[in-house]
Amino acid sequence: MAEAPAREARLRREFMGQTARIRWHELQTYYARGSVVAVDAGLDLVEVAVQLGMDRADLFRAWIDAGQVAPVSDRQALAWYEADEVLWAVVAAPWVLVQWRPAPTATSAT
Repeated sequence: MAEAPAREARLRREFMGQTARIRWHELQTYYARGSVVAVDAGLDLVEVAVQLGMDRADLFRAWIDAGQVAPVSDRQALAWYEADEVLWAVVAAPWVLVQWRPAPTATSAT
């Protein structure tokens, strides 16, 4: 059991370092494979990736049941495609987790 906290901390560091903004257009191949999962903006994207890596199925089931984690729908994919949207993303193999957040405005960036 002592290994679990160390593994969780390592995953958190790795996912934090791999999280970046990416244009939806660049994720089309992954979307076509069914590998892209949307994460609600109310959740911490890195934390979701960590819990996926830790195989916390009960927590994931709760997020899915609450509609906070789900495969990207065709409707959402089209909207992001047409808007040339930029999303936060992290790879938690075999999944690509994405999260839309509004771009910071000049007043919120200060």
